[in-house]
Amino acid sequence: MRWRWRVEAEAQVDSETSHSTPTLVSIVGGSGYVGGELLRLLLFHPRVRVAQVTSSSQAGRYIHTVHPNLRGISSLQFVHPDALAPVDVLFLAMPHGQSARSIEHYAGLAGRIIDCSADFRLSDLAGYAHWYGAKHPAPDWISRFVYGLPERYRGALTGACYASGVGCNATATILALAPLADSGLLARAVVDVKVGSSEAGTQYTASSHHPERSGVVRSFKPTGHRHQAEVTQALGDTFDLHFSVTAVELVRGVLATCHCFLNHNVEEKEIWELYRAAYRDEPFVRLVKSRTGLHRYPEPKLLAGSNYCDVGFEVDQHTGRVVVMAAIDNLMKGAAGSAVQTLNVMMGWAERAGLTFPGLHPI
Repeated sequence: MRWRWRVEAEAQVDSETSHSTPTLVSIVGGSGYVGGELLRLLLFHPRVRVAQVTSSSQAGRYIHTVHPNLRGISSLQFVHPDALAPVDVLFLAMPHGQSARSIEHYAGLAGRIIDCSADFRLSDLAGYAHWYGAKHPAPDWISRFVYGLPERYRGALTGACYASGVGCNATATILALAPLADSGLLARAVVDVKVGSSEAGTQYTASSHHPERSGVVRSFKPTGHRHQAEVTQALGDTFDLHFSVTAVELVRGVLATCHCFLNHNVEEKEIWELYRAAYRDEPFVRLVKSRTGLHRYPEPKLLAGSNYCDVGFEVDQHTGRVVVMAAIDNLMKGAAGSAVQTLNVMMGWAERAGLTFPGLHPI
């Protein structure tokens, strides 16, 4: 009943405010996969109007020439970044490193900024230098950004002016481990994240060339993945984290399988209680754990195009190990969807606004 009340209440808020003056938003770097998903979401958002979408390589072309799913939806054309005009909110969807080098310029064009790159995710300058191999280009701006994962930073995001993006692998892992980490039960976690090809973006490489990428189960980062730093930042360093990433035959999707070793053995009932308490009021986290049927555990395929994170678990009664699984669409809950959810929180709007699409089945 609490869930039904929350959904109905948010729907009422959207209905009451749908005719108010829209908030003007623009997307910088709109020709990539994340930019395209932001555009798809924002064109249907009840509280905003998309003013401009920039692309230095596609300027002058209609958006549907790059994002064909938007044909007939909007007559917007890409504009050159130099033609960007002031708006209420800017979404930055550029390659890593570009936002930080121009943040002063963008801050002069909008009162609120949501940066989808990794430039402002880490709050520690030494940590940034360690994981990204260089000093931060805009160190004075780091403290102004809030990590854009509402499930962990909702209070800080409310009314904030600047929010970072999230790492897709980090998002799935954080939401999988958070209840155990917060309870103090977690001693060690061994995490293997399986990811789809769209995580690499639109710029092809030798590893993303179709004959090389198709059919793979390729461990491309068994140690040292940068998203590990985001997990530690969000959950603390009270447990040992071992983190690996594997490329698999998917376009969209992340599945984090987390082997969790606890400080003491617990019954399955206690794990249920922890996860229900943590996520019962979260609009985009669903617990998926059934005794029978095909879809007993989280499955990325079912989440394509949605902002949901599905979380499930099993307790190994022989060893005490708890295996927690979390699935997301890396372009949605791992990027554009989380950014729009963050916008809603920053602005004080209904958190589900523009994000109610449930995914498709079958696909």
